[in-house]
Amino acid sequence: MVISTAVEANPDGHSIEYTYMPPEAELLERLLKDLFENHWHELFFGPCIQGAVFEYRASSQPRITMLDGYMTVHFGDWHCHLCLGPHHGPPSNPTPPDIAAWRRVSKAAFFRHLNRAQAPTTWGIRLWNGRDEQMITFFLPNPYYDERMRRQKPDWRKLELWNDLRARYADLPPDAPGPETELDPHQ
Repeated sequence: MVISTAVEANPDGHSIEYTYMPPEAELLERLLKDLFENHWHELFFGPCIQGAVFEYRASSQPRITMLDGYMTVHFGDWHCHLCLGPHHGPPSNPTPPDIAAWRRVSKAAFFRHLNRAQAPTTWGIRLWNGRDEQMITFFLPNPYYDERMRRQKPDWRKLELWNDLRARYADLPPDAPGPETELDPHQ
């Protein structure tokens, strides 16, 4: 199920470990429905690029629809669209194939941010489009922070969702629990 694993180094000494999975529409639809329908209250999500991170949190379970390759996630007063599968556009105005390929998820990965000591500090899922532009990042529960994003003594039980999702959607074994001593995730 896993395509590959890669570690990308950042100039600041930190790095990101990516475990890529197939960007198949059916797999991504199941994964995202699971996240939004069952774990909406545990997630922060949004685009995360150098210089701008949007961390949204749903206030209630969203309604999800699929149409023409797009998943629409309705949160009541706002919504978002993610192109997961084949996209054709309306018959009266079909989408050119190169634009459809640009819009669709082309890469999907579980990721961990690693500090300078190569210890994981953030756990999540990231999707990219056909031009390798980031579409969305899901930040999963983090052992170093409580529900209000305040630093806390590490609670390794918070990796249960990470381990469960990786097992179900990428056939990966669970990560080992973290160290028993408090680790500064920013080192």
